[in-house]
Amino acid sequence: MNGIRVGLIGYGHAGAIFHAPLIAAEPRLRLAAVVTSRTEQLAAAFPNVRAVASVEEMLGDPAIELVVVASPNTSHVPFARAALLAGKHVVVDKPFTPTLTEADALVMLAEERGRLLSVFHNRRWDDGFLTVQQLLERNALGRLAHYEAHFDRFRPAIKQGWREEERRGSGLLYDLGPHLVDQSLVLFGLPRAVTADIARQRPDARVDDCFHLVLDYGNLRAVLHAANLVYRPGPAFTLHGDGGSFVKHGLDPQEAALKEGRRPGQPGWGVAAAEPGILWLADGSERVVETVPGRYEAYYAGIAASLRDSAPLPVTAHEARNVMLVLDAAIRSAAERRTVAVI
Repeated sequence: MNGIRVGLIGYGHAGAIFHAPLIAAEPRLRLAAVVTSRTEQLAAAFPNVRAVASVEEMLGDPAIELVVVASPNTSHVPFARAALLAGKHVVVDKPFTPTLTEADALVMLAEERGRLLSVFHNRRWDDGFLTVQQLLERNALGRLAHYEAHFDRFRPAIKQGWREEERRGSGLLYDLGPHLVDQSLVLFGLPRAVTADIARQRPDARVDDCFHLVLDYGNLRAVLHAANLVYRPGPAFTLHGDGGSFVKHGLDPQEAALKEGRRPGQPGWGVAAAEPGILWLADGSERVVETVPGRYEAYYAGIAASLRDSAPLPVTAHEARNVMLVLDAAIRSAAERRTVAVI
């Protein structure tokens, strides 16, 4: 079997649901080894993939060319650093790092070592975001004044696991914030400033479970919101410009499909059953906007093309660092109750 041999660190939610299936779906990649104690679960899903007991054992394998860090957020930095020092190319699950300083250090190390470093911002390939991106590329809304993206869900009970515990990199801002911030940066670049409200709304919450960020782009405002106490979510995307308005409901279906065991390339992959978006134009007309199918598989296709064809990375380390820059500003804004400059 040929292909770029990949080592995966972690086989929890991120590793088992997202990374392993998407790596396996890319023909130029070969998932060769996984650092996990969940050996039976791995064997059932990927019987030809070797389970290894430690990160050190994986990094000592000269055949492993690419290492994917899908472990808890607190270990992203030490594992990514160790992999780069071992001469491996590295993909890190989001969030890139717990702090901006650590992100800068990893970017510098990758450049010094001449290794590729990328972060798994898979929601650049959500169906709703791709649809919004296409509308803006066509200038369908004219001059944009308001962009709003929500990632709301209903989780009144505290789930067991490190994401709900007081650890570095835990909480909703670090869980869903990187997705929403990265999407905004893809569309509009770095904002001038951030005003943030970050809260704990559930009585037993030990970490933040709600955030509301307002990104200042001059005449444009980007509002990014996520919360765990939303039983009936509103639109996922709302955009207003001098040419009209666009509203899109529903979350991308790919995560649910991956949990069900479906894979890219199967019939209906990435196609949502949710209602299409609606575009209201300033001339009084109304149009149904069909949703662009999502395609998470594009991320690892891009990684393979970068390694073998010297194509641009699908997500650069510097882009991921800028996400941490905005999150850092948001944390300071909420703590100090003020608007914090970004650029």
